[in-house]
Amino acid sequence: MILATSNLHKVGEMRELLPGIDLQPLPESYESPVEDGDTFEANALIKARAAHAALGGVALADDSGIESFDLGGAPGIYSARYAGEGASDEENLDKLLREVDASGGERRAAYVCVLAMIDGDGTEHVFEANCEGRLLRERRGAGGFGYDPIFVPDDTNDERTMSELSADEKNAISHRGRAARLLAAHLSD
Repeated sequence: MILATSNLHKVGEMRELLPGIDLQPLPESYESPVEDGDTFEANALIKARAAHAALGGVALADDSGIESFDLGGAPGIYSARYAGEGASDEENLDKLLREVDASGGERRAAYVCVLAMIDGDGTEHVFEANCEGRLLRERRGAGGFGYDPIFVPDDTNDERTMSELSADEKNAISHRGRAARLLAAHLSD
């Protein structure tokens, strides 16, 4: 199965979440499509369709990000580039913190993940999951990436951020882990 990403961190994470499935990253020569959809689902399907058309076989793509309830769902599909094209995780996180602080809201948020799979025959399948929690004012933890240092999931019985959870703990409750389990259940049927 081709995983429509060149991000080796994401390939490794998905391999952990989908053991027994031979996931291959995109070849270096692959030109990624423009993600111009207005939802996570639309962007995941754009990537999966493009990989399927270019490479054949089964293609899997994910689109994910974080939605602040106080900001009407922002950054949403712009999570990876919230502070601008080429922005670092730190810059994106800083912008989100400034805007959530300024909103004066309840700091509620959700990570969202959509996995889109295109079968060898072109049949499309979509699996969506989320993980709700709240945003801290300061970073904690050394693990994870992106917005993990400020996100405290509702699913734990403590105040640890996603960056403070072990990989197994994170995979058990994360948006991507939940979507991967939906995909795995589909594949086992």
